[in-house]
This record gives sequence, structure tokens and C-alpha cells, in this order.
Amino acid sequence: MHAGFSPYFSRAQVGDMHQELSGVLVVDKPADITSAKVVARVKKLLGVRKAGHAGTLDPFATGVLVCCINRATKLCRFFLHGKKKYEAVLHLGIETDTQDFTGNITATCDDINFSEKAIRSAFERFEGTTEQFPPVYSALKFKGVPLYKLARSNRPVQKPARRVSILYIKIFEIKVPLIRFEVACSAGTYIRTLCADIGTTLGCGGHLKELKRIESSGFNLSEAVTLQKLEDLALSGKLFDRIIRMPNALKDMPVHIADKVLEKKIMHGNILTKNDLRHETIDIPKSFIKIIDTNNDLIAVLKYSKEKNRYKYCSVFNAK
Repeated sequence: MHAGFSPYFSRAQVGDMHQELSGVLVVDKPADITSAKVVARVKKLLGVRKAGHAGTLDPFATGVLVCCINRATKLCRFFLHGKKKYEAVLHLGIETDTQDFTGNITATCDDINFSEKAIRSAFERFEGTTEQFPPVYSALKFKGVPLYKLARSNRPVQKPARRVSILYIKIFEIKVPLIRFEVACSAGTYIRTLCADIGTTLGCGGHLKELKRIESSGFNLSEAVTLQKLEDLALSGKLFDRIIRMPNALKDMPVHIADKVLEKKIMHGNILTKNDLRHETIDIPKSFIKIIDTNNDLIAVLKYSKEKNRYKYCSVFNAK
């Protein structure tokens, strides 16, 4: 965050901008509701034209759901591939077809009297970079059809294994058959598959019993608002106060404050080179950079191309 800029909109800035106000709202999703329905509720409460989420949660899962409002939907791509953190509960000895507690039981095992050392060793095997087969009950698509729809119609499709990264796993509590843990991982990692794989490693099978996302692309639960709180804020006229401004939502992205010359070049789509951002030093050639004006409004997101020795336009925001 640049010094002097508030991450949230002020009351004066909100004014009559309800339809055009753009930013990020972090919701603490409750259980038993789809991510799409949460977004629909947010859209209705805010009275905005456009909204979307940056990374779905299963209906039974709770926790951080990043909702992008109006022009901020263009930023979803920058959040989808960020690191995630979850709190989860593994249930040993029962396998299900969905790899979580919502599925049909496919196998059981009574021999689950493992030592704490054996359990911790099984978890540790999955830390680091590993190959993971996406579950056949997932939102991934095959020939345009979600896998879960194919699986429900007895036509399951197994996608090839994908490389994922498990940054760490912390076991909080072992009360067999239940194991409560925290995991930090790359985007695209399925925690229910992780649970099933750990159960397979132990030889007894297992499934995901509980799941809460506590962090997503730098947004955490401390920033999240429950649906009930959103309702209360909407009634009091303070809901817009919780919307994070677009530049501040791109937390770890280098920033450049544009002068009028650079702003005009961007608005006209002119070619930009390092000379146009000569006061900035970008250590990583592949990194994105956010361009803001003196009012902390996001003008564009650029990415430097070393081969062409120029900046590529990733997103441009020319409408206030």
C-alpha cells in the first residue's frame, strides 16, 4: 500500500457511485451455499451491475471468498493463482466417491490405530511439489461439461495428474479417526484429494470432513465479512465502506504513480518502454506492475516483456 492512501473507499468517495464503484469485497462464506449464490447476494446487496468471485469454494466449505465488484472483475485473473491456506479435518477409515463427507461411502476400514509418528510421517510425505489427480467430482470440465455432472450420470472422467505445491502442513489435533490440520498450498490443490491420498498412504482410506479457507491470494479471515454482517451493513448504509480499492487489492504488486504524460499514453494505448517508467526498478522481469494516478485510482496493470523491451497491457481501466 502506498503511504497516504486508504485501502477502503471513504464515505465521500462512495456518494452516488453505487453502480460504478469497483473494488474487492472479502466474504466469510457460510456452509451449505454455493459460491455463485454468495456472489449473487453480494451483487443484490450492493446494487451493482457486475460481480464475480476469484476461486470457488465447495458448498459445504466455509471461509474466504474473494468477490470482485464491477471493473474489479478484470482483476480476478491476478487472484486465481495465489497461495491458499485452509483448516481442514481428515476422517480416517472411510472412503467416499466425492472424497468428502457429502459423497457415498465406497469403502471402510476398522484398522486405524496408528501411532502419532505414523500419522505425521504420512502427512509429511505430501509436503513440497507433488502430482495430484483432480477428483472426478469437481468443477473442472471435459468437452465443456463439468466433471461432477458426468460423475453423477455414471460417466466419470479422470483428468490427468497435475503438479501442485504443498508449502506446509501443520497438524493441530489427532483424535483418531479425526485429524485437524492447516495446509498452505498452491492454487488448484484439492484438499479433499489430499485427505484421500493421506488415507491411502496409511492404508485405511479417508475423506475430508470439514474445510475452511483462511487465506486466499493474500486476503484472510480478518478482512472477511459474514453474510449476516453484510445484511446489517447494507441496512445501515455502510456496506460500501468494506470494499477494498482496486490498487490496494493487488497487495504484493509493485506500484508506479503515473504523471499526466504517462496517463495519457496509457489511455491511448501507446507503446510503453522502460523509459516511460524510468523511476521504477523492477527486479523480476516477469512481474506485473500496477499503474495508479495521484488519487489512488487504478489506471492499468502492465507486464514487462524482455524480448520486446516493452510493457504489455494486461488490463486498462479508463472509465471512472
